Amino acid sequence: MRLRYGIFCAAAGLAAVALAAASRAEAPASSPRYTADGKMEFPKDYRTWVYLTSGMDMAYVEGAAPTNHIFDSVFVNRQAYDAFQKTGHWPDKTVFVLEVRKAANRGSINKRGLFQTEKLGAEVHVRDEARFKDSGGWAFFGFGGGEGAVAKIPTGAGCVSCHEAHGAVDTTFVQFYPTLTAVAQEKKTMSAAYLKEEAETAAAK
Repeated sequence: MRLRYGIFCAAAGLAAVALAAASRAEAPASSPRYTADGKMEFPKDYRTWVYLTSGMDMAYVEGAAPTNHIFDSVFVNRQAYDAFQKTGHWPDKTVFVLEVRKAANRGSINKRGLFQTEKLGAEVHVRDEARFKDSGGWAFFGFGGGEGAVAKIPTGAGCVSCHEAHGAVDTTFVQFYPTLTAVAQEKKTMSAAYLKEEAETAAAK
């Protein structure tokens, strides 16, 4: 009996080690990563994440139409997307990547319309509640045309205040994500400020 017990304990120990190793191997690689001095590392695998939407020449202030067109596309890490589907809210460690690319109308067999070409830059919007307590848990990082680690955009910057004032859910622009707008409506998670803004816009038409 004592020998069997020893064998059982040894087997259980090996199983626990294997399980721990598997857990480490399967840990989400899309969680935000930072350098020792607090800069964010660029999530280079974002193109394998969930695609949410693309916009062309979008602007949040009035102005003349651009002469050079651009596309922006939004991706979010899978675990955040799955959580949103269940709750209508973005969980801690959510990471969005806004990718900006040039648009072109001449290329290959294309005769009309625009398509995406070279990458111009990227912006990351991340929820990390322990790290960004002073800004409601959210922060922005502008990577420009590179992929080196960068410091966060100051909390008082325009993009931060714009998202806080106009984001439909948790300071994010869910109103522009067609596959998630219905989820937020069903879960009733759209912010009161956004709903008021939409009602005022509809009344003014």
